[in-house]
Amino acid sequence: MNRVVITGMGVYSTIGKNIDAVKESLYVGRSGIGIDPRRKEYGFRSALTGIIERPNLKGVLPRRARIGLAEQGEYSYVATMEALQNAGIDMDFLAANEVGILYGNDSSSVPVINAIDIVREKRDTTLVGSGSIFQSMNSTITMNLSVILKLRGINFTVSGACASSSHAIGMGYLLIKQGLQDIIICGGGQEVNAECMGSFDGLSAFSVREDDPTKASRPFDKDRDGLVPSGGAASVIIESYESAKRRGATILAEVRGYGFSSNGDHISVPNVEGPTRSLERCLKDAHMAAHEIDYINAHATSTPVGDTNEAKALHSVFGEHKPWISSTKSMTGHEMWMGGASEVIYSTLMMQNGFIAPNINFNNPDEDSAKLRIADVRKEAHIDTFLSNSFGFGGTNSSLIVSRFK
Repeated sequence: MNRVVITGMGVYSTIGKNIDAVKESLYVGRSGIGIDPRRKEYGFRSALTGIIERPNLKGVLPRRARIGLAEQGEYSYVATMEALQNAGIDMDFLAANEVGILYGNDSSSVPVINAIDIVREKRDTTLVGSGSIFQSMNSTITMNLSVILKLRGINFTVSGACASSSHAIGMGYLLIKQGLQDIIICGGGQEVNAECMGSFDGLSAFSVREDDPTKASRPFDKDRDGLVPSGGAASVIIESYESAKRRGATILAEVRGYGFSSNGDHISVPNVEGPTRSLERCLKDAHMAAHEIDYINAHATSTPVGDTNEAKALHSVFGEHKPWISSTKSMTGHEMWMGGASEVIYSTLMMQNGFIAPNINFNNPDEDSAKLRIADVRKEAHIDTFLSNSFGFGGTNSSLIVSRFK
């Protein structure tokens, strides 16, 4: 079986538009959460959201390429170009080698809404526009980036709710490990707009702590009242160790294990047993014991039931060892389809730079979070191995273990 390494990273996030800016935000515990007034105009319970500026790709990409890109595709293009540059891969290399793409995405709301509005008002489908179909499909990111980058390897989208991009990395890891691909661009993109969040808001899933937006996302805190939606994009370049060695690439980290499970229970309420099996399977795949994990970037989204059940699962698997734990969602909000990939990048930056980002707004532990070793402030720490959790609606669970390359 091939060793699978990370050779490039790129991110476009509410806490920074590139790797360096994100690293600084993680270090100081800077929040990227604010208020979107349009949500109140639409009758939302909560106007809280991650704040992100759309990139201007005019002059960067030709019009034909731009009109097929949905919002999350724009974020994903920027993140992927940074990751490729970081990995030392240019267009000539992509043209000469088989490189794949696996990306997590589970919605593209605005293009669908806009197209239907035109059809209902004008009664003429030809007015929808030639780019609409390519923006509105769930596979919008992979179909557009594969064409823009002239990719010839594996090419599909993973739709697994809020575990989508974690599963994308896991699938890429398995393909490379088995020798079926050498290099894959993996990641996740998430649109940030009111239209895609209406149904979530209707479930009363969001925090309503609007008086101080940066304090709204409170993973594991006793006073949490819901998640804060967010988004952007994150890309990692994963490849076989032999491929990286041939290229003379700088190896940033090694993917050691992938665990997954389904709760087989409620469609939106998580349980304890499913995440526990995902954690145990990940450790088994990595041939590692619980005490070898130095840090866990928890899924913990700041929902009452979700954080409680993850805390119970983490305690059942890691209770005696007590690794450091934090949820970067306290700063970013819940990046949904993007979150698994971004949190691998966030955690790798911590591992590279010797610190654990704080779980900000963690002031009062509850009965279950009190059993964990949660970093309420930044900790200077040496990390050799971390684990990242991602869970989603439908009871889908994904866990990834990543280590310092040795």
